[in-house]
Amino acid sequence: MDETISVLIVDDHPVVRQGLRQLMEVQPDIIVIAEAENGEDAIKLAGEMLPDVVLMDLMMPDVNGVDATREIRAASPHTQVVVLTSHHEDALVFPAIKAGALSYLLKSSLPDEVLDAVRAASRGEARLHSRVAKRLMQEVSGDAPSLDMLTGRELEVLGLIARGNSNQEIATELTLSEKTVKTHVSNILSKLQLADRTQAAIYALKQRIVPLDDEE
Repeated sequence: MDETISVLIVDDHPVVRQGLRQLMEVQPDIIVIAEAENGEDAIKLAGEMLPDVVLMDLMMPDVNGVDATREIRAASPHTQVVVLTSHHEDALVFPAIKAGALSYLLKSSLPDEVLDAVRAASRGEARLHSRVAKRLMQEVSGDAPSLDMLTGRELEVLGLIARGNSNQEIATELTLSEKTVKTHVSNILSKLQLADRTQAAIYALKQRIVPLDDEE
């Protein structure tokens, strides 16, 4: 069949690959041509077989899904990548899209949604999970998160992060448990769409939450 969509499934969990294969194999217009359990194998197979669509997990050992996506898109521009992952954090979403992924779905998606994304990708059309779409819209519109989103306690924690304090030191300073501090840090990163503590510290300095060295 000329219109058959060839698919490469990439995931480090055999049960996920098996489930996706079973879902695809009963579709008259989709054929699974190969499976890969890591990014390195995915790059090699995609280069050899030039699939129409790659269903790509992101968190894998060795070569991750973001790097694999970049390599596959460079080697085979015809191949479209549909991310299928459990993670919707900005630290993964934006790099994956920038690497060339066309669509971004979560593993909580319905089977019909996955099939729709594969068929859409073969036509060059994107499909995005609602959470991901919202984040991307904020990024494009410049609707950046602000300090107003943080609670007073989170602002205190952010200030101490900017001063280079560890979670244990912050816990001592604020008379909190280290577990509670970790929760605050996680919430701060999520609300401000930051990838790690380093970005949080830079953000705090830019927002003058703590003074720069030459301002003290």
